[in-house]
Amino acid sequence: MKIGVLSDTHFKIEEAQKTIDFLVQNGAEFLIHAGDVCKVETLEALKNCGVRYVVVYGNNDAGLVSYHNDYNLVKEPYYFKLAGLKFKLMHIPYYMSGDADVVVFGHTHKFACEFTNGTLFLNPGEVCAREKPIVEFVMLHVEDEFYVEYFQNYKLKEQFKKC
Repeated sequence: MKIGVLSDTHFKIEEAQKTIDFLVQNGAEFLIHAGDVCKVETLEALKNCGVRYVVVYGNNDAGLVSYHNDYNLVKEPYYFKLAGLKFKLMHIPYYMSGDADVVVFGHTHKFACEFTNGTLFLNPGEVCAREKPIVEFVMLHVEDEFYVEYFQNYKLKEQFKKC
């Protein structure tokens, strides 16, 4: 299974849409947004992309609370199962214990991919290109093992295989 992971889209609606489209066109069967969506238009893009998705509230998403029942918005930490794995989703990396197979977080605007004691800790970086002039996101592949493809500006930058 291919799982697209993005975060920190902030007010960049066009980049959010382009990232969502890229992930879906490249086989993503599920999308995870790790918070700081900021705009309802990005939620609408996720809802209309044709694949299932989940979005965790970020520290800048208070304005989206009134849309809670219209989109798949969740509070952190949020646990769910997908592709035979237990996921923990959050925006702010407060709950960094390895109590899931995959821990997805955002907030720092910095890509991170680390396998520790059987847990993948994954931050896809930032779509909004606020901290640096690049759009970042990942595709998580779940097969017998799992690995991560890291993209910058819609080009594959690196691949990380489970150790």
